[in-house]
Amino acid sequence: MSAAARDLRVLVVDDSAVVRMAMGAIFSGEPGVSLQSASDPILAFDKMSRWRPDVIVLDLELPRMDGLQFLHRVMADDPIPVVVCSGLAQRGTEAALHAVEAGAVAVVAKPQLDVRGFLLDSAVMLRDTVRGAAQARVRPRGLSFERPARTRASAPVQRPASALGRTTDKVVVIGASTGGTEAVRALLEQLPPESPGMLIVQHMPEVFTRAFADRLDKCCRVEVREAANGDRVLEGRVLIAPGNRHLRLRRSGGHYEVEVSDGPLVSRHRPSVDVLFQSAAEAAGANAVGVILTGMGGDGAAGLLAMRQAGAVTLAQDEASCVVFGMPKEAIQKGAVEHVLPLAAMPAAILRHAALLQRGCA
Repeated sequence: MSAAARDLRVLVVDDSAVVRMAMGAIFSGEPGVSLQSASDPILAFDKMSRWRPDVIVLDLELPRMDGLQFLHRVMADDPIPVVVCSGLAQRGTEAALHAVEAGAVAVVAKPQLDVRGFLLDSAVMLRDTVRGAAQARVRPRGLSFERPARTRASAPVQRPASALGRTTDKVVVIGASTGGTEAVRALLEQLPPESPGMLIVQHMPEVFTRAFADRLDKCCRVEVREAANGDRVLEGRVLIAPGNRHLRLRRSGGHYEVEVSDGPLVSRHRPSVDVLFQSAAEAAGANAVGVILTGMGGDGAAGLLAMRQAGAVTLAQDEASCVVFGMPKEAIQKGAVEHVLPLAAMPAAILRHAALLQRGCA
Protein backbone atom coordinates (compact mmCIF):
# COMPACT_ATOMS: atom_id res chain seq x y z
CA MET A 1 0.00 0.00 0.00
CA SER A 2 1.38 3.40 -0.95
CA ALA A 3 1.87 6.27 1.52
CA ALA A 4 -0.85 8.15 -0.38
CA ALA A 5 -3.34 5.39 0.45
CA ARG A 6 -2.59 5.29 4.21
CA ASP A 7 -1.13 7.43 6.95
CA LEU A 8 2.29 8.94 6.40
CA ARG A 9 4.63 6.88 8.58
CA VAL A 10 7.34 8.86 10.40
CA LEU A 11 10.07 7.26 12.51
CA VAL A 12 11.97 9.52 14.94
CA VAL A 13 15.40 8.16 15.89
CA ASP A 14 16.75 10.18 18.82
CA ASP A 15 18.17 9.16 22.19
CA SER A 16 16.56 12.15 23.93
CA ALA A 17 13.19 11.36 25.51
CA VAL A 18 12.46 15.10 25.47
CA VAL A 19 12.91 15.23 21.70
CA ARG A 20 10.83 12.11 21.13
CA MET A 21 8.01 13.53 23.26
CA ALA A 22 8.19 16.92 21.50
CA MET A 23 8.02 15.24 18.09
CA GLY A 24 5.04 13.25 19.30
CA ALA A 25 3.33 16.48 20.33
CA ILE A 26 4.12 18.15 17.01
CA PHE A 27 2.65 15.35 14.90
CA SER A 28 -0.09 14.10 17.25
CA GLY A 29 -2.66 16.50 15.85
CA GLU A 30 -1.46 16.23 12.28
CA PRO A 31 -4.06 14.39 10.18
CA GLY A 32 -2.78 11.48 8.16
CA VAL A 33 0.48 11.00 10.10
CA SER A 34 1.46 7.92 12.09
CA LEU A 35 4.58 8.40 14.25
CA GLN A 36 6.81 5.95 16.07
CA SER A 37 10.19 6.47 17.72
CA ALA A 38 13.39 4.66 18.65
CA SER A 39 16.14 5.69 21.05
CA ASP A 40 18.98 4.22 18.99
CA PRO A 41 19.65 2.81 15.51
CA ILE A 42 19.57 -0.85 16.60
CA LEU A 43 16.05 -0.41 17.96
CA ALA A 44 15.18 1.58 14.83
CA PHE A 45 16.25 -1.26 12.52
CA ASP A 46 14.20 -3.72 14.57
CA LYS A 47 11.15 -1.48 14.33
CA MET A 48 11.72 -0.92 10.58
CA SER A 49 11.70 -4.70 9.99
CA ARG A 50 8.05 -4.72 11.08
CA TRP A 51 6.92 -1.17 10.21
CA ARG A 52 8.53 0.50 7.21
CA PRO A 53 8.51 4.30 7.62
CA ASP A 54 8.03 6.76 4.78
CA VAL A 55 10.35 9.31 6.42
CA ILE A 56 13.00 9.03 9.13
CA VAL A 57 13.82 12.01 11.40
CA LEU A 58 17.36 11.29 12.54
CA ASP A 59 19.70 12.62 15.21
CA LEU A 60 23.42 12.16 14.43
CA GLU A 61 24.68 11.62 18.00
CA LEU A 62 23.28 8.26 19.00
CA PRO A 63 24.26 5.30 21.22
CA ARG A 64 25.25 1.88 19.85
CA MET A 65 25.66 3.20 16.27
CA ASP A 66 26.70 6.57 14.89
CA GLY A 67 23.89 8.43 13.12
CA LEU A 68 25.90 8.75 9.91
CA GLN A 69 26.56 5.00 9.88
CA PHE A 70 22.85 4.39 10.31
CA LEU A 71 22.13 6.80 7.45
CA HIS A 72 24.60 5.00 5.16
CA ARG A 73 23.01 1.65 6.02
CA VAL A 74 19.51 2.94 5.28
CA MET A 75 20.54 4.45 1.96
CA ALA A 76 22.43 1.32 0.91
CA ASP A 77 19.92 -1.36 1.91
CA ASP A 78 16.47 0.13 1.36
CA PRO A 79 16.53 3.89 0.73
CA ILE A 80 14.06 5.94 2.79
CA PRO A 81 13.94 9.75 2.84
CA VAL A 82 15.83 11.01 5.89
CA VAL A 83 15.55 14.40 7.61
CA VAL A 84 18.53 15.05 9.89
CA CYS A 85 17.53 16.93 13.06
CA SER A 86 20.66 17.22 15.13
CA GLY A 87 22.71 19.45 17.38
CA LEU A 88 25.73 18.48 15.28
CA ALA A 89 24.19 20.49 12.44
CA GLN A 90 24.42 23.49 14.78
CA ARG A 91 27.94 22.86 16.12
CA GLY A 92 29.65 20.88 13.41
CA THR A 93 28.53 21.72 9.91
CA GLU A 94 30.91 19.11 8.45
CA ALA A 95 28.68 16.43 9.93
CA ALA A 96 25.64 18.01 8.32
CA LEU A 97 27.41 18.22 4.97
CA HIS A 98 28.42 14.57 5.22
CA ALA A 99 24.79 13.68 5.98
CA VAL A 100 23.62 15.44 2.81
CA GLU A 101 26.34 13.71 0.79
CA ALA A 102 25.18 10.39 2.25
CA GLY A 103 21.63 11.01 1.06
CA ALA A 104 19.76 13.06 3.69
CA VAL A 105 17.17 15.18 1.91
CA ALA A 106 17.01 17.95 4.54
CA VAL A 107 18.86 19.17 7.64
CA VAL A 108 17.38 20.91 10.68
CA ALA A 109 19.86 22.46 13.11
CA LYS A 110 18.79 21.62 16.66
CA PRO A 111 20.03 24.02 19.38
CA GLN A 112 21.76 22.87 22.56
CA LEU A 113 19.48 24.78 24.93
CA ASP A 114 15.68 24.57 25.17
CA VAL A 115 15.44 21.92 22.47
CA ARG A 116 11.81 21.22 23.29
CA GLY A 117 10.90 24.90 22.95
CA PHE A 118 12.71 25.13 19.61
CA LEU A 119 10.96 22.06 18.22
CA LEU A 120 7.52 23.24 19.29
CA ASP A 121 8.15 26.76 17.97
CA SER A 122 9.31 25.21 14.68
CA ALA A 123 6.36 22.83 14.38
CA VAL A 124 5.10 24.18 11.05
CA MET A 125 8.58 24.05 9.50
CA LEU A 126 9.15 20.50 10.77
CA ARG A 127 5.79 19.29 9.46
CA ASP A 128 6.45 20.89 6.07
CA THR A 129 9.96 19.41 5.96
CA VAL A 130 8.75 15.91 6.76
CA ARG A 131 5.92 16.06 4.23
CA GLY A 132 8.34 17.37 1.63
CA ALA A 133 10.81 14.58 2.39
CA ALA A 134 8.05 12.02 1.87
CA GLN A 135 7.84 13.18 -1.75
CA ALA A 136 11.57 12.82 -2.32
CA ARG A 137 13.09 10.34 -4.72
CA VAL A 138 15.98 8.65 -2.95
CA ARG A 139 18.38 6.26 -4.60
CA PRO A 140 20.78 3.66 -3.17
CA ARG A 141 24.14 5.25 -2.28
CA GLY A 142 26.18 2.17 -1.40
CA LEU A 143 27.93 1.46 1.89
CA SER A 144 30.76 3.96 2.00
CA PHE A 145 31.87 5.91 5.02
CA GLU A 146 34.29 8.09 3.06
CA ARG A 147 33.46 11.49 1.71
CA PRO A 148 32.95 11.28 -2.09
CA ALA A 149 36.17 11.85 -4.01
CA ARG A 150 34.78 14.90 -5.77
CA THR A 151 34.88 16.89 -2.50
CA ARG A 152 38.37 15.87 -1.37
CA ALA A 153 40.22 18.79 -2.88
CA SER A 154 43.09 19.55 -0.49
CA ALA A 155 43.63 23.03 -1.90
CA PRO A 156 41.40 25.52 -3.71
CA VAL A 157 40.99 24.94 -7.43
CA GLN A 158 43.39 27.10 -9.39
CA ARG A 159 41.57 29.78 -11.37
CA PRO A 160 42.98 32.01 -14.10
CA ALA A 161 43.70 35.48 -12.74
CA SER A 162 41.54 37.03 -15.45
CA ALA A 163 38.48 35.02 -14.44
CA LEU A 164 37.58 37.20 -11.47
CA GLY A 165 37.17 40.92 -11.09
CA ARG A 166 35.27 41.81 -14.26
CA THR A 167 31.82 43.28 -13.79
CA THR A 168 29.20 41.07 -15.40
CA ASP A 169 26.63 42.58 -17.79
CA LYS A 170 24.37 39.61 -17.16
CA VAL A 171 23.50 37.75 -14.01
CA VAL A 172 22.19 34.28 -13.18
CA VAL A 173 19.94 33.73 -10.16
CA ILE A 174 19.20 30.22 -8.87
CA GLY A 175 16.72 28.93 -6.29
CA ALA A 176 16.63 25.47 -4.71
CA SER A 177 15.36 23.64 -1.65
CA THR A 178 14.99 19.93 -0.84
CA GLY A 179 17.66 18.02 -2.74
CA GLY A 180 19.21 21.27 -3.87
CA THR A 181 22.59 21.01 -2.18
CA GLU A 182 23.64 18.16 -4.43
CA ALA A 183 21.93 19.71 -7.47
CA VAL A 184 23.75 23.01 -6.94
CA ARG A 185 27.06 21.21 -6.54
CA ALA A 186 26.53 19.18 -9.72
CA LEU A 187 25.65 22.35 -11.64
CA LEU A 188 28.51 24.53 -10.36
CA GLU A 189 31.16 21.86 -10.87
CA GLN A 190 30.52 22.02 -14.61
CA LEU A 191 30.96 25.78 -14.94
CA PRO A 192 34.11 27.40 -16.39
CA PRO A 193 35.91 30.25 -14.55
CA GLU A 194 34.56 32.85 -16.98
CA SER A 195 30.92 32.08 -16.12
CA PRO A 196 28.58 35.03 -15.50
CA GLY A 197 28.08 36.18 -11.92
CA MET A 198 25.56 34.08 -10.02
CA LEU A 199 23.41 34.41 -6.90
CA ILE A 200 21.90 31.37 -5.18
CA VAL A 201 19.22 30.90 -2.56
CA GLN A 202 19.33 27.40 -1.10
CA HIS A 203 17.01 26.71 1.82
CA MET A 204 19.24 25.49 4.64
CA PRO A 205 20.03 26.19 8.29
CA GLU A 206 21.76 29.42 9.30
CA VAL A 207 25.02 27.74 10.37
CA PHE A 208 25.20 25.59 7.24
CA THR A 209 25.60 28.06 4.40
CA ARG A 210 29.18 29.21 4.97
CA ALA A 211 30.50 25.65 5.19
CA PHE A 212 28.44 24.75 2.12
CA ALA A 213 29.95 27.66 0.17
CA ASP A 214 33.48 26.82 1.35
CA ARG A 215 33.08 23.20 0.29
CA LEU A 216 31.87 24.24 -3.16
CA ASP A 217 34.70 26.73 -3.51
CA LYS A 218 37.21 23.89 -3.11
CA CYS A 219 35.73 21.73 -5.87
CA CYS A 220 34.57 24.31 -8.45
CA ARG A 221 36.43 26.43 -10.97
CA VAL A 222 34.23 29.41 -10.15
CA GLU A 223 34.71 31.25 -6.86
CA VAL A 224 31.97 30.38 -4.37
CA ARG A 225 31.37 32.33 -1.16
CA GLU A 226 28.64 33.13 1.31
CA ALA A 227 27.25 36.52 0.32
CA ALA A 228 27.94 39.60 2.44
CA ASN A 229 26.12 42.91 2.14
CA GLY A 230 27.61 45.01 -0.67
CA ASP A 231 29.47 42.16 -2.41
CA ARG A 232 30.00 42.83 -6.12
CA VAL A 233 28.51 40.45 -8.66
CA LEU A 234 31.46 39.56 -10.86
CA GLU A 235 32.27 37.17 -13.64
CA GLY A 236 33.43 33.88 -12.18
CA ARG A 237 31.86 34.51 -8.76
CA VAL A 238 28.94 32.69 -7.11
CA LEU A 239 27.32 34.23 -4.01
CA ILE A 240 25.16 32.05 -1.75
CA ALA A 241 22.52 33.59 0.49
CA PRO A 242 23.38 33.27 4.20
CA GLY A 243 20.97 31.14 6.17
CA ASN A 244 18.15 33.15 7.76
CA ARG A 245 18.92 36.26 5.64
CA HIS A 246 17.29 37.48 2.45
CA LEU A 247 19.48 38.06 -0.61
CA ARG A 248 18.64 40.75 -3.18
CA LEU A 249 20.30 41.92 -6.38
CA ARG A 250 20.65 45.66 -6.89
CA ARG A 251 22.20 47.93 -9.48
CA SER A 252 24.86 50.35 -8.25
CA GLY A 253 26.08 52.63 -11.01
CA GLY A 254 27.60 50.46 -13.70
CA HIS A 255 27.68 47.23 -11.76
CA TYR A 256 25.57 44.81 -9.73
CA GLU A 257 25.97 44.19 -6.02
CA VAL A 258 23.97 42.35 -3.39
CA GLU A 259 21.98 43.34 -0.37
CA VAL A 260 21.83 40.90 2.55
CA SER A 261 19.11 41.75 5.05
CA ASP A 262 16.71 40.56 7.72
CA GLY A 263 12.98 40.79 7.27
CA PRO A 264 9.84 38.70 7.56
CA LEU A 265 9.50 35.29 6.00
CA VAL A 266 8.47 35.41 2.35
CA SER A 267 6.76 32.35 0.88
CA ARG A 268 7.42 30.82 4.33
CA HIS A 269 11.18 31.15 3.93
CA ARG A 270 14.14 33.34 4.80
CA PRO A 271 16.13 33.43 2.59
CA SER A 272 13.38 33.34 0.00
CA VAL A 273 13.83 32.50 -3.65
CA ASP A 274 10.94 34.84 -4.45
CA VAL A 275 12.81 37.76 -2.86
CA LEU A 276 15.92 37.07 -4.95
CA PHE A 277 14.01 36.55 -8.20
CA GLN A 278 11.84 39.64 -7.73
CA SER A 279 14.94 41.76 -7.13
CA ALA A 280 16.55 40.33 -10.29
CA ALA A 281 13.44 41.23 -12.29
CA GLU A 282 13.69 44.81 -11.03
CA ALA A 283 17.48 45.29 -11.17
CA ALA A 284 18.48 43.22 -14.22
CA GLY A 285 15.32 42.70 -16.27
CA ALA A 286 16.17 41.10 -19.61
CA ASN A 287 19.86 40.81 -18.62
CA ALA A 288 19.11 37.92 -16.25
CA VAL A 289 18.72 34.16 -16.36
CA GLY A 290 16.49 32.64 -13.67
CA VAL A 291 16.82 28.99 -12.70
CA ILE A 292 14.59 27.01 -10.33
CA LEU A 293 15.82 23.63 -9.13
CA THR A 294 14.52 20.76 -7.01
CA GLY A 295 12.57 21.66 -3.90
CA MET A 296 9.34 21.40 -1.96
CA GLY A 297 6.63 24.05 -2.03
CA GLY A 298 6.11 27.10 -4.19
CA ASP A 299 8.88 29.51 -3.21
CA GLY A 300 10.31 31.09 -6.36
CA ALA A 301 7.34 30.61 -8.68
CA ALA A 302 5.99 34.17 -8.38
CA GLY A 303 9.45 35.68 -8.57
CA LEU A 304 10.37 33.65 -11.64
CA LEU A 305 7.17 34.81 -13.33
CA ALA A 306 8.15 38.42 -12.59
CA MET A 307 11.55 37.72 -14.17
CA ARG A 308 9.97 36.26 -17.31
CA GLN A 309 7.60 39.21 -17.59
CA ALA A 310 10.65 41.50 -17.32
CA GLY A 311 12.28 39.74 -20.29
CA ALA A 312 14.62 37.33 -18.49
CA VAL A 313 15.30 33.79 -19.67
CA THR A 314 13.75 31.30 -17.22
CA LEU A 315 14.71 27.65 -16.75
CA ALA A 316 13.39 24.84 -14.53
CA GLN A 317 14.76 21.43 -13.63
CA ASP A 318 12.68 18.57 -14.99
CA GLU A 319 10.74 16.12 -12.85
CA ALA A 320 12.88 13.08 -13.65
CA SER A 321 16.07 14.64 -12.27
CA CYS A 322 14.49 16.37 -9.24
CA VAL A 323 14.55 14.93 -5.74
CA VAL A 324 11.29 16.84 -5.16
CA PHE A 325 9.48 18.40 -8.14
CA GLY A 326 7.44 20.87 -6.07
CA MET A 327 9.13 24.22 -6.77
CA PRO A 328 9.72 23.66 -10.51
CA LYS A 329 6.18 22.31 -10.91
CA GLU A 330 4.66 25.39 -9.26
CA ALA A 331 6.71 27.70 -11.49
CA ILE A 332 5.75 25.76 -14.62
CA GLN A 333 2.06 25.86 -13.70
CA LYS A 334 2.27 29.65 -13.22
CA GLY A 335 3.65 30.07 -16.73
CA ALA A 336 6.96 31.32 -15.34
CA VAL A 337 9.20 28.84 -17.18
CA GLU A 338 10.41 28.97 -20.78
CA HIS A 339 12.59 25.86 -20.80
CA VAL A 340 12.36 22.64 -18.73
CA LEU A 341 15.64 20.72 -18.65
CA PRO A 342 17.31 17.78 -16.91
CA LEU A 343 19.91 18.85 -14.35
CA ALA A 344 22.75 17.51 -16.52
CA ALA A 345 21.79 19.92 -19.32
CA MET A 346 21.43 22.96 -17.06
CA PRO A 347 25.05 24.25 -17.00
CA ALA A 348 25.32 24.39 -20.81
CA ALA A 349 21.89 25.99 -21.11
CA ILE A 350 22.76 28.69 -18.57
CA LEU A 351 25.99 29.53 -20.39
CA ARG A 352 24.30 29.49 -23.79
CA HIS A 353 21.47 31.81 -22.77
CA ALA A 354 23.81 34.14 -20.88
CA ALA A 355 25.98 34.43 -23.98
CA LEU A 356 22.91 35.23 -26.10
CA LEU A 357 21.91 37.92 -23.62
CA GLN A 358 25.41 39.37 -23.86
CA ARG A 359 25.03 39.63 -27.63
CA GLY A 360 21.52 41.02 -27.29
CA CYS A 361 19.84 38.28 -29.30
CA ALA A 362 18.16 36.03 -26.71
